[in-house]
Amino acid sequence: MKDQIKKFLNEEQDPKAIEKITSKLNDLLMKNEEIGYIAVQKKPAITVFPDSIVMTNKRIIICKPKNLGLSMDFIDYDWDDIAATFVKENILGSEFSFSTKTDLSISIDYIPKIQARKIFTYAKEQLDLLKSGIATNPATTEEFLPAGEAEMIEEVETEEVTSFAEIIPAASTFPEQATGNPSLTDEKKLSELSQDELFEKLQNYKKLLDNGLILQGEYDAYKKEILSFM
Repeated sequence: MKDQIKKFLNEEQDPKAIEKITSKLNDLLMKNEEIGYIAVQKKPAITVFPDSIVMTNKRIIICKPKNLGLSMDFIDYDWDDIAATFVKENILGSEFSFSTKTDLSISIDYIPKIQARKIFTYAKEQLDLLKSGIATNPATTEEFLPAGEAEMIEEVETEEVTSFAEIIPAASTFPEQATGNPSLTDEKKLSELSQDELFEKLQNYKKLLDNGLILQGEYDAYKKEILSFM
């Protein structure tokens, strides 16, 4: 199995469907666009050509095979066009849906529950980034700030993290917070974590952000670092 598709098979996605999608997406991805997660439809009956949802850092792409799988339709929606996302868990799988700012409603049913939860969380992360005014691409925040201002923010964040280090126990599951830069202290550990562990780590950082224990800029840095291993 090709290495580039292994990371998208953690929740029992159909390997054939993933391979077909990724091979076609190679020519469709834009500059600095990265695939974050792929969910594959799984109907109760045998589905030879399931629909799929591809989450990237720039858009949602709906993939619909046609002509007995010989061709495929791709429909994409930029994150800044998305108004809201929803997940409805049913007895057999889940239904993932989202609405656009032009009042369109798109949904795909029979998504395995764990996959539906993960694409819902990924979508929430991207929409939160838009709300905070940070572009959804791999570029750093400093690229969008005037010279000198980025240095000021970096100094403020370092002081804030130092104060957190005094109240967070040494046995905390977030050892990288003491430095404010997970890439310098946790890169080796992140590379050894499973996809589920990386996802859980990202959720823990989100809880810290929601509780006001870390700054938005720090959370964005941690998220970017973790997503690079997913």
